[in-house]
Amino acid sequence: MTEIPSPAPIAEYRAVDRERFDRAIRPAGQPAILRGLAEGWPAVRAARESDDRVVAYAKQFSHQTPFPAIVGEPDIGGRFFYTDDLTALNFTRGRSPLDPFLDRLLRDRDAARPFAMAMQSVPVPDLLPGFAEENSVPFLDKPVVPRLWIGNAIRVATHYDLMENVGVVVAGRRRFTLFPPDQLPNLYMGPFELTPAGTPVSMVDPAAPDLVRYPRFAEALRHAQSALLEPGDAIYIPFHWWHAVDSLAPVNLFVNYWWNPAQAGSGDPYDALLAGLFGLASLPADQRAAWRIMFDWLVFRQSGDPGAHLPPAARGVLGDLDDGKLARIGATLRESLSRKAGQ
Repeated sequence: MTEIPSPAPIAEYRAVDRERFDRAIRPAGQPAILRGLAEGWPAVRAARESDDRVVAYAKQFSHQTPFPAIVGEPDIGGRFFYTDDLTALNFTRGRSPLDPFLDRLLRDRDAARPFAMAMQSVPVPDLLPGFAEENSVPFLDKPVVPRLWIGNAIRVATHYDLMENVGVVVAGRRRFTLFPPDQLPNLYMGPFELTPAGTPVSMVDPAAPDLVRYPRFAEALRHAQSALLEPGDAIYIPFHWWHAVDSLAPVNLFVNYWWNPAQAGSGDPYDALLAGLFGLASLPADQRAAWRIMFDWLVFRQSGDPGAHLPPAARGVLGDLDDGKLARIGATLRESLSRKAGQ
């Protein structure tokens, strides 16, 4: 029987300010726990008093507009995932105003088998106008819009984000288990066409991994990191790190901040990935190998500047990509895809 390794603890920091975050934590390229980062938030102080108190605090900012919500039957055990045949998701989508949603969380606190409930990634200014002014992370830029995640004891499958992320536990407790991007082959990625929340997820349940069906996951666990966060604690998740999230209390509130430092006006790498599947994945092995050399040299620039031997005026797309060049590349791609679609 294969031994199931335990994840290593995520590095922890206290008294984090902008200088420490920008000069030490982010450049390290590793996850980080920012203990007590939001301990002064009024929402966190309310949560530490009781579930009822934090719900009452949130209701000060709420209104009657319905927002997207998801609900799963008690049989799923709080794990939002797929049906057994992978043809559908095991939860349903709907809409609800916030107040009755919060009231249901409070009513279900003592239920042995509650429905799994969540509002996910709702912009805080839309859901709770005024909340962000009283509860904010001072070292993040104001254009970064905070998003709110509310639910009961639910489990989110291992997935990755296309941005950097700082998340703050407001109420409840959250366990994060993270895997570096290079563990992709050991995580058994699920379908692209049907996903719980946008990006593909790992098919392996980290809480009960089936190492007979997914044997390489044991290697992923050897590189995993994990931590348990309490109200007021925060986590930094670097770009494209895979993470599973377990909300462990009957009432959980979480605020996160996503941002992407990539050059404005550049294309979507996810589109490029799909284009690669479209144009490269079915080629013969020798052709794929040749194209890999081309991509490593021109796109990923593993051996330096591919246009350094040319005079600046002749470098074109091999030189610095300013707004004009990006616009021309985008127009060329759109024209090419349009021709392909018409064939």
